[in-house]
Amino acid sequence: MGGRRTADPTRTARHGRRPAGPETVLARGIHDPALLAFWVSNGARASELLTSRQRDALPGEQLLGVIRKGTRAFQQLPSSPDAFVWLRLYQEEAWRAGVPRGAHEAPWWTLRRPFRPLGYHAARAMLNRVNELLGSNWTLHDLRHTAAYRMARDPELALTDVQWVLGHAHLTTTQSLRDAPRSGRGRGARGAGRRRHCPATRTGTQGHRAGALAPIGVSVQ
Repeated sequence: MGGRRTADPTRTARHGRRPAGPETVLARGIHDPALLAFWVSNGARASELLTSRQRDALPGEQLLGVIRKGTRAFQQLPSSPDAFVWLRLYQEEAWRAGVPRGAHEAPWWTLRRPFRPLGYHAARAMLNRVNELLGSNWTLHDLRHTAAYRMARDPELALTDVQWVLGHAHLTTTQSLRDAPRSGRGRGARGAGRRRHCPATRTGTQGHRAGALAPIGVSVQ
């Protein structure tokens, strides 16, 4: 119809991919950007973001609560308004599909039935899909490093505030981001000359000036 090619189920089977069916109920187009937008805006470690519960997302205050690695302390991180928009779009779709809804439930779930809370390896598989689509080679830690670099290089942000957001035990770790040569920016840049953009983000929260935490579109070089 209209020159559009129809999927060949036999070709799909030959390549080992499962044909789309009722079990594929959540769209990656909403699920994946929701995760990425949080990682590149609040600098949480990959495993930390997955500790959030549905009650921990506070869009009105632009805060997302996570359990910090190592200390196991609960901490609310300033996050992009765009991230909360993507999260809400994803949640509405997921709840309609039958994903559990409740304050103590995880916000992130696998795409296929039976639904399970998203784990680290599934999140890494999600990023691999993005890499394949864009021809890039990011890692989950590259997303944290991108957020960290941008915050540390913001002249309006106190380095101690950046240390608190990133959960660094020592200020010298945070200082190293500010002192790093600009040519080393964004360790996800293993492909020379490649530039990949994520959705533009803005962040703000209590204890931080909204303007100070208002970076432009993210790029990993």
